[in-house]
Amino acid sequence: MIQPHPERSALVAILCVAGAALIFAVLAGLVTQGGTEAFDRAILLMMRNPADLTDPLGPGWLEEMMRDLTGLGGVGVLTLTTLVVAGFLALSGSPRSAVFVILAIGSGILMSSLLKYGFDRPRPDLVTHGARVYTSSFPSGHSFMSATVYFTLGIMLARSFRVRALSIYIMVVCTLLTFAVGVSRIYLGVHWPTDVIAGWVIGAGWALFCSLLAQRLWGY
Repeated sequence: MIQPHPERSALVAILCVAGAALIFAVLAGLVTQGGTEAFDRAILLMMRNPADLTDPLGPGWLEEMMRDLTGLGGVGVLTLTTLVVAGFLALSGSPRSAVFVILAIGSGILMSSLLKYGFDRPRPDLVTHGARVYTSSFPSGHSFMSATVYFTLGIMLARSFRVRALSIYIMVVCTLLTFAVGVSRIYLGVHWPTDVIAGWVIGAGWALFCSLLAQRLWGY
């Protein structure tokens, strides 16, 4: 998609990346100091039956659907999606785009792991977990990586269309997918709400940063 004001678009993107980094830093500081405990507990309990905290609100099919949605942010699904897209780009004559996708998402996975290791926040013990967990809680890896993958791919795809409505549609779909994954993690009781918010913010910021870097280096 042709940008009518590339300098202005780049400035907005830079400000968004800086804003994402600042929001994450503030949120991380609050979490470390215990300043989000009341908020986290209130939101988590809102999604549970007050008479039985092992029972998420809603019928059984809703809980099953949330498990399906959480899978969209899992390592297996996102890795497969990344490899399929990278393979398509390489075979269609865009090897640099394929390399960019792998590097952007691969570095995102590394960053997510390092942040989790660094903060080492315990998982919620307020309610029963509705899915298996293997790592620490902050930031949410599913939220981080779904934002990184879907927004990275979405931005690349949106830029290839001249029709503005199509670009908007693509980004709305990516946003909804990322939002659904994050909400499912809270609903299943495996993450505090601030874990998910932090994952959304830093994942989207990383995707935008990588896309901005690729545009400057390679022109897309």
